[in-house]
Amino acid sequence: MAKNKPQYRRLIFIDQKIRLGTQIDRLPNCSSLAQEWEVSRKTIQRDIEYLRDELNAPVEYDPLRHGYYYTEENFKLPAIRIKQSDLFAICIAEKVLRQYENTPIYDNLVTVFDTLEKSMPAQVSVDPSWLHGRFSFFAEAAPTMDHDVWQTAFEALRQTRSLQFQYRNPGWKKSYQRTVDPFHAVSFRAEWYLIGFCHYMKSIRSFAVSRMTEAQVLDRYFAPPTDFDFEEFSGSHFGIMFGKDEFSVAIKYDADSAPYARERQWHPSQEIEELPDDEIVLRFTVNHLFEVKRWVLSWGKGATVLEPEELVEMVRDDLAGALAAYIDG
Repeated sequence: MAKNKPQYRRLIFIDQKIRLGTQIDRLPNCSSLAQEWEVSRKTIQRDIEYLRDELNAPVEYDPLRHGYYYTEENFKLPAIRIKQSDLFAICIAEKVLRQYENTPIYDNLVTVFDTLEKSMPAQVSVDPSWLHGRFSFFAEAAPTMDHDVWQTAFEALRQTRSLQFQYRNPGWKKSYQRTVDPFHAVSFRAEWYLIGFCHYMKSIRSFAVSRMTEAQVLDRYFAPPTDFDFEEFSGSHFGIMFGKDEFSVAIKYDADSAPYARERQWHPSQEIEELPDDEIVLRFTVNHLFEVKRWVLSWGKGATVLEPEELVEMVRDDLAGALAAYIDG
């Protein structure tokens, strides 16, 4: 075994050997443990002392059987040592987890949390009841996903095998079949996307898992391209859509909206220009405008696109269409 493994792994190893040795009446000692773990006898001796003095393990040495045993048969060293602050963080994470309650990933994560809870030391506890009245999380509206499709899609990703499925674009009445070699998975606003090579389009595309049906893992393995890097592929994206062109975006915020725009990091490349009368101009560079358009529209009259002209036209057309719908109505 490797000599540089962390101490907690040695402690778990020693704990297992002591319990096993008691069962088969072959107690481990410092020499046998050191030889198997490939460390010195002194290292094992210090670990035994740590188990006894710091972790309150009921470990004793039997001189007749030349080995260590537990004086309490049911004692088991917890696999995880955790501080009160860490346990608090876990309780918060469990609350955050509930935003995925209507998605297939929730069941998997609940299983992980249950396993984590069972691995905790018995002497570490916290009353989580106070969290329920003082912390709330508003979840994104999650799309409906078929559990079997979810499992199949990510099984293909895990096994590096091609995935075949029926897919329907938003607003389309009919679906179409696609075969994809999945490279990467992305979560965005409670939706999951698979990024991979589409055999029909002969290019790398993204597919929403919620829009897939009749998914099956094919008996075809593929080798992911060594030059694929998701960070490089997504580039200066704004949302889940990616493009090849670069657009310099400038958005002017009035005095009422500027404080809210100023307090967040909307994009890694953003720069803020302060204007008179408490207005600002927010600038950043992106490689796709669709998500930016939807985001700008969410600000209402508080945000005005200055550039690029393509984005100005997109916002103007949507506003004109919305106004016409109200006037015609």
